Amino acid sequence: MATFTLATADSLKAALEQQEDVLTANHATRLHRAISWLKSAEQAQSIDIEFISLWISFSACFSVDDLGDETLEAHASFQQFIELIVNNDSDNKIYSCLWEEYSGHVKSLVKNPFVFHPFWVAQRNGTNFWQEEFDQSSIKALNALSRKRVPELCSIVLDRLFVLRNQIIHGGATFEGRVNREQVRDGAGLLGTLMPLFIEIMLTANDEAWGDVRYPVINRH
Repeated sequence: MATFTLATADSLKAALEQQEDVLTANHATRLHRAISWLKSAEQAQSIDIEFISLWISFSACFSVDDLGDETLEAHASFQQFIELIVNNDSDNKIYSCLWEEYSGHVKSLVKNPFVFHPFWVAQRNGTNFWQEEFDQSSIKALNALSRKRVPELCSIVLDRLFVLRNQIIHGGATFEGRVNREQVRDGAGLLGTLMPLFIEIMLTANDEAWGDVRYPVINRH
């Protein structure tokens, strides 16, 4: 099991309030939004709502909702975000989470074709040319897990969760339905552990270039 305690939304909010005088307004807004949705996830009575809230929290840290049909893994700015997060994880908490705490969920997720983007492309096109790519991606993820290649592993895992996010947000899943329970449970468990770590890292590494917040607060006077 992991040797650290995850921060709660309330403790992260308190840490944010203590640092607001040294944070840019842009970064403070980003983290305030992320923490608010983490709080929503903590209070959720449904695992579907928990996963959606956690994804919005992640999206507040790195806005990914304008990618259309792209995969996260192929998006350059997403790769830069992951590199920044991992490079500033001086205590290796992300790897500890993915290996010690949730390795079973990670393995289950990367072996699940229903959260693999090319699988659904093949279904739409009436082809079956996804299996080889899926097998290669799964091997790549498991190798990254065993060899501590954290940016590569994070990229693959979050890309799979992006497919799950699209299924739910675009009405491709039934609320509290039985069909996709395994991946929703895995997704909520992983994001529920990763998001406090991401926010904590971004609070500490406040001088990094995290980019401009989307939909900034506009004061109209």
